[in-house]
Amino acid sequence: MHDNAKLIETLVQSDIYKDYERAFSDATGLPVTLRPVESWQLPHHGRHHENRFCELLAGKSRACSACLQVQQKLSETATHEAQTVVCPTGLCDTAVPVRLGEQLVGFLQTGQVFRKKPSEAQFQKAAKLVAEWGVAAPTNEVREAYFSTVVLNPREHDSVVMLLTIFAQHLSLITNQIAIQQQNSEPPVITRAKQFIADHSTEDLSLGQVAKAVNTSVFYFCKLFKKATGINFTDYLSRVRIEQARNLLLNPNLRVSEIAYEVGFQSLTHFNRVFKKVIGQSPTEYRSQLAHR
Repeated sequence: MHDNAKLIETLVQSDIYKDYERAFSDATGLPVTLRPVESWQLPHHGRHHENRFCELLAGKSRACSACLQVQQKLSETATHEAQTVVCPTGLCDTAVPVRLGEQLVGFLQTGQVFRKKPSEAQFQKAAKLVAEWGVAAPTNEVREAYFSTVVLNPREHDSVVMLLTIFAQHLSLITNQIAIQQQNSEPPVITRAKQFIADHSTEDLSLGQVAKAVNTSVFYFCKLFKKATGINFTDYLSRVRIEQARNLLLNPNLRVSEIAYEVGFQSLTHFNRVFKKVIGQSPTEYRSQLAHR
């Protein structure tokens, strides 16, 4: 299994994510965060457009605990589609799953908004909670922060969730490319091995052949490769072949069976199974999706 936190960190550092984050925040006035599945931090704290009310609460452990319970609920419910959860003070957070094939690797998240204008009674209830949590800010400051929170009507909120969902799907498509790219400085032997794999991936390639090509023992190479890439040799080779197959699927004149053998799979059944595991859909479904874009 690939190191999900490492993969998410690589995605966060990518230009495509940074551009999206900037555009989304500027267009909506809301924070957006990409986080791994297992995360014990406040997702929007310190982010551009962080809600002022939430910022006031972030310094108190009891308030943080309540927020983290909301994040845990999102982690449990947003595994297949977007979910929105309301926190004890009435604000909403939304998470959309990001996947690597069939595997959940993280969430794209926004929130700290109201879905309808808050009432005075709602504020009084929130203010009482805030006081119990030990937040020392003056009541007028808490009030101003609370009522300056962004309010989205149902249609606006649905549109924001749709923007997140579309981008999460896009991120899911590029996670496989990132999974087979160099993520940190790596030993020269691994760089050479990757090049050898790329040059011979369509052949019946074995771990022993690659180890021999880079002058290492099979045992040493196996350990080193897993440590450097986060996945084992077989999975890496499969991902390289699947990337080649995705390019060939753009050609409508090539049959799926031809593509499977062209990229190095010895069995169409095995190709279909690996493709779905890596990409999250069958080669036929993937090609059909391309045709409708």
